[in-house]
Amino acid sequence: MAREQVIDGASRRTEPISLRTPVALLLVSLGAIAAVWWWLATPITLARAPIDPADKVQCVSYAPFRGEQSPLNAWTHIEADQIEQDLRQLKEITDCVRTYSMENGLDQVPAIAAKVGGLKVLQGIWLSSNRAKNFEQVALAVRLTKEYPDIITSVIVGNEVLLRGEMTTADLVSFIRAVKVQVRVPVTYADVWEFWLRNREVYEAVDLDFVTIHILPYWEDVPVRAKFAAAHVEQIRERMAVAFPGKEILIGETGWPSEGRMREGALPSRTNQARVVSQILSLAKAQKFRVNLIESYDQPWKRKLEGTAGGYWGLYDSVRRNLKYPPGEPISNFPYWKWYMGAGMGLCALVFAVAIITLRRRPWTPRFSTWLGVAISATTAGVLLGVGADKVYYESYGWGGWLHWGALLAAGILSPIFCAQALVIGRSLPTFLDLLGPSEGRKWSKLTAVLGLTLAVTAVIAAQTALAFVFDPRYHDFPYAALTMAVVPFAILMLNRPQIGVRPIAEAVFAGVLALSAAYVLFNEGRDNWQSLWTCAMYLLFALTLWRARAEQSQE
Repeated sequence: MAREQVIDGASRRTEPISLRTPVALLLVSLGAIAAVWWWLATPITLARAPIDPADKVQCVSYAPFRGEQSPLNAWTHIEADQIEQDLRQLKEITDCVRTYSMENGLDQVPAIAAKVGGLKVLQGIWLSSNRAKNFEQVALAVRLTKEYPDIITSVIVGNEVLLRGEMTTADLVSFIRAVKVQVRVPVTYADVWEFWLRNREVYEAVDLDFVTIHILPYWEDVPVRAKFAAAHVEQIRERMAVAFPGKEILIGETGWPSEGRMREGALPSRTNQARVVSQILSLAKAQKFRVNLIESYDQPWKRKLEGTAGGYWGLYDSVRRNLKYPPGEPISNFPYWKWYMGAGMGLCALVFAVAIITLRRRPWTPRFSTWLGVAISATTAGVLLGVGADKVYYESYGWGGWLHWGALLAAGILSPIFCAQALVIGRSLPTFLDLLGPSEGRKWSKLTAVLGLTLAVTAVIAAQTALAFVFDPRYHDFPYAALTMAVVPFAILMLNRPQIGVRPIAEAVFAGVLALSAAYVLFNEGRDNWQSLWTCAMYLLFALTLWRARAEQSQE
């Protein structure tokens, strides 16, 4: 392909614009995207299926809430039909469900379990700082236990009320005693294992029928990797057996989240959840101890209290109510990986297409380094688009969450497209002054407006997330995928900016916030958290990119 340039009325031929380089790089990029997704989607096959109707789970925690339903709203009431649908489904994989409360319609569970047939209930009494409600719960539990003696096999008086600090040990003991003298089934209390060791007087004062402990390797003060989770559960169970000799130890909660942020080396994922559940159930069967998995269905409302990870401990998903790991099927972290790969390849091709179409209006051939920059941006975006979309779907909670993470992903999609256009025409990354500064001297164009707006959105969300990890990190997700999609093209394009002029204040402030936050987060999250390391690397790259910004006009 050749071009003609008219100069002084004469037509002059220019050098041909070769397409061999971009086409070759495009093919390499597409191959890299396909290879990465093939690797990411590699399924695992476990020796023991996590959930197998032929080998039922001993017991699972049950909460019926779907969609916007939440026990945090006092007016929420679950109808009997909805509970019956769930219990009939759960009957296929277990003979027992554990409840935590009798509010919001959960008092119907024993009657429905009797109707369904074949299900036993570990009846929970929710205790809190509200004494009047506590007495109501106790009275209702006693009545249900007497009405359904063949369904309710034990009563769990209080769940982690000591951990939450909502009740004194003395008050808890009095409620346990009040229940114990009125029912004929075993009575216990449930809390994380450390609080049992700190509050032995609960056991000693009441002589509980058995001790119910929660062992959640992901939520430990020192998080445990998924591959060591089952061994950790066994170690803690043996330690508790020594501390409380002669008493049965029921593991009242254990499991692993399928989504959420890493905590040190503990990574929530579909494959890790399946592996941990499978290993714990196999261990319980071999060692002959009782275990209750948390939980039956994903509970979206828990994300308000515990972040993304809190909503994804279920064996069934919350929307379609499908078993996450059907027996005999390989388990992948990305079951829709072919769609993600196809979308990534499409975005990659679009980035190259925009660059080539833009070049048709220019009478020159870009250097190889320019096409390499386009290829790096396109490949990065193509590989991470599916990961970013997956994270937006699982991590967005409420309209605010969808707007927040959707805006960052949109920036990650737009950045490589328009940065590629700017690269081939020799433009540099605009500053905030180019977008929002005084009208005189402002270099305004459609490309500048789109790039400037994308840069501003990325900077604001990056700074907000970085500060969140500094001041309130426990429940926040790492935006490594979408952030990388946006930042890498910006960093490449900023290399075109001449280092002449004054460093704008806004870019300097954002750069400082990102760099200082990254340093703290790296220290706080530890070296085992690759999500943190990756995100902080992007914070630092973005900080460097913004620090290199220069305003051509003098600032007075």
